[in-house]
Amino acid sequence: MISICMEYVEDRADKVYVYASREEGVTASDFFYMINDKYVEPHKLNDALENEEESYDVSAERNFMVLDILNEDIGKIKALCKEYKRDMPTEMKLIYDVKSGNFKAEYKYDLVYTHDEIKTATHIFNEWFDEIKNNNL
Repeated sequence: MISICMEYVEDRADKVYVYASREEGVTASDFFYMINDKYVEPHKLNDALENEEESYDVSAERNFMVLDILNEDIGKIKALCKEYKRDMPTEMKLIYDVKSGNFKAEYKYDLVYTHDEIKTATHIFNEWFDEIKNNNL
């Protein structure tokens, strides 16, 4: 998951954040970055560039290709969990610090949004993005 997100950003990011969710038959994923001390979603990568840096290809087609791969990976994780008789996480938040090589993963196994009448996976992702951005994590 981290690899495809690094490929999308041409290995030019300080940190990579991946949200992955699978609950009640719903699979969802999204991702964002920290580049030059700015937190940006994939379609806004060029907002984080400094003057001389080459711009990113932020086309919707490329973005959807990454999301498709992330969702396929979630399916593979589900299959592995089933094969090894383990519970499938309902939520995974992955953080990769490119410079240090540190990787952090947070997992939840309880329902996060499908039991809520209003919230969707997108709401949860947006809340996480805002939390990271506002707290500079």
